[in-house]
Amino acid sequence: MTIDSTARMATLDSVGAARSDARARGTRSPWMPDLPAASTPTPPVGVDPAALLWSETVAPGGYTHLRVARGTRIRLEDLDGDASASVVVLSSLNTAERLNVADTQKIPWQAYLGAGHPLLSGDGRVLATIVEDTSGRHDALCGASGDAWNVRRFGDATPEGPTPSGHALLRMAAAKHGLTRRDIPPAASFFKGVRVAADGTLDWIGSAGAGTHVDLVAELPLIVLIANAPHPLDPRTDYVAGPLRVHAWRSRATDSDDPRFAASPERERAYLNTIAYAELAGL
Repeated sequence: MTIDSTARMATLDSVGAARSDARARGTRSPWMPDLPAASTPTPPVGVDPAALLWSETVAPGGYTHLRVARGTRIRLEDLDGDASASVVVLSSLNTAERLNVADTQKIPWQAYLGAGHPLLSGDGRVLATIVEDTSGRHDALCGASGDAWNVRRFGDATPEGPTPSGHALLRMAAAKHGLTRRDIPPAASFFKGVRVAADGTLDWIGSAGAGTHVDLVAELPLIVLIANAPHPLDPRTDYVAGPLRVHAWRSRATDSDDPRFAASPERERAYLNTIAYAELAGL
């Protein structure tokens, strides 16, 4: 400790002095939520800031978690083209009902995520729907990066370290809701694309660039877990991730008036199953 710092510490000999000193510093992390949400510096185009329920920028190598009502619209935005959002959604009515990426690909007969794509649980219900997508670079095949992959690639995977794995961050987010690693299914990933080649190998197609976004609407009350960490197929040798913007506002769940409702017989049944379940729950 230097003489200057010793002298300064001596002046902070009361709670009041320490509080005044802390407030005088005026520092605020750019990764803190915007409170109120209407104070966001970058409101979604066409959305009244006063209508926002949540606004946050998730740090590279960071995570967030939300508990949202049925009909909430959530926008994820890749600010600089390097965000990689691994997302898990679970029903807050019963967390045993959670994202099932196999059914999410099987029911729409489509392996690649995009606008109109439902995110299904293993119970045949739609947990959320992608209602808008300006990126087109997503992945429901690889899941979030795992601890072993991160250790082999970067030497560390701990969420407190400089190179956290996507799964470690999801575990941190899940713990805020009393959940454990056993509650975390394979994630859907947004803003980093993967395609299946003719020989069955996975081709990395990367990002669509800065400023793209994806909107999800919650079809049931949800717990949403989000990790912002490099995709496991990202070929870059450095740990590269960019800021991820998250906004949420009130909207409405899918109903029979929406074109996506009856886009196929399988989707219509899944939405009917979801609506019936919600009505029985008094939602």
